[in-house]
Amino acid sequence: MKLNALKSVMISAALVAGAQAAKAQDITVAYFLEWPMPFQYAKAEGLYDEALGVNINWVSFESGVKMSAAMASGDVQLSVSQGLPPFVVATSAGQDLQILDVAVSYADNDNCVVRSELEIDASNAGELAGKKVGVPLGTAAHYGFLKQMEHFGVDVASLDVVDMDPPDAAAAIAQGSIDMFCGWGGSLRRALEFGNVLLTGDEKTALGILVFDVTSGPSGWIAENGDMVAKFLKVTADANAMWADEANHAKMLPVIAKDAGMEEGATADTMATFTFPSVDDQLAAGWLGGNAQSFMKGVADVFVNAGSIDGALDSYDAAVNTDPLVSAKGM
Repeated sequence: MKLNALKSVMISAALVAGAQAAKAQDITVAYFLEWPMPFQYAKAEGLYDEALGVNINWVSFESGVKMSAAMASGDVQLSVSQGLPPFVVATSAGQDLQILDVAVSYADNDNCVVRSELEIDASNAGELAGKKVGVPLGTAAHYGFLKQMEHFGVDVASLDVVDMDPPDAAAAIAQGSIDMFCGWGGSLRRALEFGNVLLTGDEKTALGILVFDVTSGPSGWIAENGDMVAKFLKVTADANAMWADEANHAKMLPVIAKDAGMEEGATADTMATFTFPSVDDQLAAGWLGGNAQSFMKGVADVFVNAGSIDGALDSYDAAVNTDPLVSAKGM
């Protein structure tokens, strides 16, 4: 009887230890709501969990700055679609993060909106002086805002700049408590109901204001889990390739829309403004093969000149790790 009891205790202990080991392998991945992307089809269908062999806890965030903080604390292992500027801000401050892929390019889905009654556009942008602006500091929207003000010759010091997450800024411009909104996604669509942009996506791109997000993670965790990271990127790449074939849209769109917390029409409209580079394109010189690293240096210098960060790194080459993506390509 005592032997059976001992066996029972040992079996129970083994089961508990096994469960704890399995739980220890679970990972948490950050993403955005109202930011529809092909990966969400794979997310909703459980394809990541199946490929990685672990349970993935998906947690939504309001900004890439908050993603950086969560990765710094160890609460998040990977961030999907983190804006490049928040990544640059974090790495410039010494946070050891690495870019793993180009999640999405979206010049038309991140912008600043001026309230209609002000009647301010590209022809008279100088009249923004003294106006109140809601901007999520350290984000792609912040970088775009700074570059646009530079282009129009508007001294940022002449503006009342308030650090606001896009949902809050969208509500504020609707209420008339701010004069200009800067943000992305669903918040941008809501802000556009009350105002106009200064520059289109194509006009921003022509000025060198690139707008793209990345998949990122702490370099130490990536080094210890290279195979898992490669499998994650492979699932993402497969979902992007699936979306690239319009024959799959009818199947994927409802799933993506539901996961993004959006209506199907708005999801389709939003994704039509997105570009999802192929793995080969991402590894080429135009993206992670060199241009992204140079662009990060430019972004950092803009933030330094604006007084938003204390200093820039001499080079951002070490902030890009293409090894897992190369491995994913071979899977």
